[in-house]
Amino acid sequence: MPYLPMKIISGTAHRALAERIAETLGQPLADVHVTAFPDGETFVKINENIRGADVFIIQPSCPPTNHNIMELLIMVDAARRASAGRITAVMPFFGYARQDRKDQPRVPITAKLVANLLTSAGVGRVLTMDLHAPQIQGFFDIPVDHLYAKPALIGYLRDRHPDPSNLTVVSPDVGGVKMARAYADALGTELAIVAKHRISATRVEAMNVIGDVEGRDVLLVDDMTETAGTLTAAADILHKHGAKRIFAGVSHGVLGELAHERLRDSPIEEIITTDSVPQACGEKVRVVGIAPLLGEAIRRINGGQSVTSLFSV
Repeated sequence: MPYLPMKIISGTAHRALAERIAETLGQPLADVHVTAFPDGETFVKINENIRGADVFIIQPSCPPTNHNIMELLIMVDAARRASAGRITAVMPFFGYARQDRKDQPRVPITAKLVANLLTSAGVGRVLTMDLHAPQIQGFFDIPVDHLYAKPALIGYLRDRHPDPSNLTVVSPDVGGVKMARAYADALGTELAIVAKHRISATRVEAMNVIGDVEGRDVLLVDDMTETAGTLTAAADILHKHGAKRIFAGVSHGVLGELAHERLRDSPIEEIITTDSVPQACGEKVRVVGIAPLLGEAIRRINGGQSVTSLFSV
């Protein structure tokens, strides 16, 4: 039996995903009014009683990132002041995760700042998926349930590539080897690595391929793509090394206009991603739903049950 009555609240970042999650839980979204004043300030009003409830606020911090984070903080404050029993921030995509360390002098660790803001606002738990830097869990002094998109993506990938003998999973950089290894083991395929050199935030120069891809189908695996620079640079060098067909699988497809242009001109046939953000759409993009995964996690958190099996990588 649930410890507290459940209430599902959606921000404006990705209401369609929130509706799908609520549907899997067999529960309507709470009646919440979110709007903006003429000067751009966000206003939130919860139009039903949530006193003592287990409140789950669904709000990925995708673009416009700052607006969506601020909106989440305001919703959390409204829920806290309405005497919610517990508040869980459901952030399928956690923005600012790439700013997780001081890699230059006099720069912020913004992922830690966001963690502090959420905790100070009144969040008691965070539910997220495929953090760019898993150690961000340690930035929080509250529980963090860190799910993986692999269980959602792997079914489609197995149907798409039923014969693993001619498939190689490729990490587009050295930092993604652990994730790529997990996909390779699950699919029963070989693993290869593309060594890259990043020139700027939007430009990547791929350097070399470690492993055999000649005459083989390849699946590039990454946690997220925004400009598709890493993926397309890796695809170009894989194509030059004789790769037969090239696919990509990413957890978060935060695809902007530049990404779509690059994907159209690249040898990548299809990019498989989740609906963690509304930007995951367009030509060559195949979207796999994560509402059942997130819905089951919410159900278990609300019921005080283990979510360990959902962490499978």
